[in-house]
Amino acid sequence: MKLDFISIFPEFFEPLKLSLIGKARDKSIIEIGVHDLRDQAINVHRQVDDTPYGGGAGMVMMPEVWGKAIDKVITQESELIILTPAGQLFNQRMAEELSNSAHLIFACGRYEGIDDRVRQYYLNEGFKVREVSIGDYVLNGGEVAAIVIAEAVSRLIPGVLGNPESIVDESHSEDGYIEYPAFTKPAEWRGIKVPEVLLSGNHAEIAKWRKSAGESRANHNQ
Repeated sequence: MKLDFISIFPEFFEPLKLSLIGKARDKSIIEIGVHDLRDQAINVHRQVDDTPYGGGAGMVMMPEVWGKAIDKVITQESELIILTPAGQLFNQRMAEELSNSAHLIFACGRYEGIDDRVRQYYLNEGFKVREVSIGDYVLNGGEVAAIVIAEAVSRLIPGVLGNPESIVDESHSEDGYIEYPAFTKPAEWRGIKVPEVLLSGNHAEIAKWRKSAGESRANHNQ
């Protein structure tokens, strides 16, 4: 899979050199490109935004700079992800869908967002385009959201996780499922003991406890 990130703050994506994604890059399982939007600016001030038509607060990112940046990386295999609070809410189902893509382009907007003609143009040209949000809150820009999505998606790609079986048994791997609480040594810590059933070696009872504990955790966190 190839991941391209377009942003006015390319430094945001340094963490993608770390941990499992970094190892996947080193093994060429994932290819990552980071692109500075200001390289496509149309004047000496490297301007990428302007005042909105119709008035209002803030600035809107200009379509021409975005078009030039996207044109350099997009192909018929690409899926363009525009990060915006108005987008479809990202979840594990979407992560699974996106993990089957060959190429994701993350358009990381700032200010009052990207001129909507960018979205319209690439849709009209027959490209896959999604507006995506990671939650019901507002961030300063799309960079953090892009990293969240990239991590959730990339870990589903074969070869990225050391133990691929761990994907099956974790929170949100199926609708309504929340992973059970986890414990390790010592058996007692600061007066709190590990549940006895986990020390019993009875795998059927352990499975029952984990299912019940996961359901209880889900209900508690609603």
